[in-house]
Amino acid sequence: MNNKKVSNILKSFNSKILKGKIIPASDKSISHRSLIISALAIGESKIKNLLDSDDVYCTISALRILGVKIRKNLKNEWSVIGVGLGGFSQPEEIINCGNSGTLARILLGVVSNNDISVTFTGDKSLNRRPMDRVITPLKKMGAKFISSDQNKLPITIQGNSNLLPIQYENTVSSAQVKTSILLASLNVRGLTEVKEPYTSRDHTEKLLEQFGAKIKFKSTKKRNNIITLEGGNILQRADIYIPADLSSASFAMVAATIIPGSSVELSNVCLNYFRTGIIEVLKKMGAKIKINKKVIQGTNEEVGDIHVEYSDLSGIDVKSLYSARMIDEYPILAVAAATASGKTILRGLTELKVKESNRFAAIVNGLRSCKVLVEDDGENIIITGTKNNVEGGAIINSNFDHRIAMSFLILGAVSNKPIKVMGCDSISTSYPNFLTQMNELGMDIRSDG
Repeated sequence: MNNKKVSNILKSFNSKILKGKIIPASDKSISHRSLIISALAIGESKIKNLLDSDDVYCTISALRILGVKIRKNLKNEWSVIGVGLGGFSQPEEIINCGNSGTLARILLGVVSNNDISVTFTGDKSLNRRPMDRVITPLKKMGAKFISSDQNKLPITIQGNSNLLPIQYENTVSSAQVKTSILLASLNVRGLTEVKEPYTSRDHTEKLLEQFGAKIKFKSTKKRNNIITLEGGNILQRADIYIPADLSSASFAMVAATIIPGSSVELSNVCLNYFRTGIIEVLKKMGAKIKINKKVIQGTNEEVGDIHVEYSDLSGIDVKSLYSARMIDEYPILAVAAATASGKTILRGLTELKVKESNRFAAIVNGLRSCKVLVEDDGENIIITGTKNNVEGGAIINSNFDHRIAMSFLILGAVSNKPIKVMGCDSISTSYPNFLTQMNELGMDIRSDG
């Protein structure tokens, strides 16, 4: 397990300036998918720079329970001995997904094409989150589910090695739903097609291509994204290198943008187009962000170094089309908006209500408690910026949501009064080094209990 635990209660004080260079936490989405797809391949896959976090260790534990051999060597590389498609063993215990909705939704799809019965559960937060969006298509393929609480965890799935191919049109652009269906279809004879309104993050497609799956996709900015996969083909082992997570990098990025005099470099960050919405929006607000280099690494992903300087931000209208490209970054974007000049409108945010917490309510209530003027209509959030004059002085309950916790700690760096955040131990699920790295850059975040 990850031993870089974060204190439950942290207090963030006003910071004078941020300077320095960091490599943010490794990409969580790619880490989950690399482990799972490696387990479905034949042979030994090597993974470098895997994220060292609670969520990822839940994935490792789950795969081991299903009979996959996974170990870490002295070079800090992870080795996964794949069991092949349909090769999972009947588990003798329940799989606990912790706080990871990504793990729960994706692994339901992966297990569905195995002739085994598996029970999934999670922590209190995850057990409140809906699983309907993956259960619906998997049922159509032939998997069976037992749930006592309206398709929420705990859930028992009875897999079926004779699943049927499916043509599925999703009403929302969700990488988790897409991935669950695609991985379920790997062992299905025939062609499976997934259609979504816009392209969601395409890490799964890129990795499947690297492992030799017969998949066709064309990631596009336009509407009606279609992915097709021909099942029944063996996946071959691969070597993977995990770049830094842009979602994690966004916290230092916004901090450097809003703290006067700051200049920060973020190295080796994944620049997948379907993750870079936060960079585009910040630039439209006036942020000084430069990407110094781009290279393709072992995940078929664009990677580069990002240089960020303090900037005078102005409020803008952020259209809903950005939501699929930056759904995890809205909490920290709201912090940037709170310090800007003028109004920022964040549109189409209903998806935030079913994340690790109700992030929609957490953003609205948290900013209001810091004396920032916020309006909402249930779908959109309108923030009137304070021109870097946030009052602060609030106590924020993150409800075990790592991104809410980190976002309000960043806001504390520019507030007139310190901000105390409860539930900060959740940060260990995605960014165990957050506190260390932010303080190394010049922030003043302290344990408060």
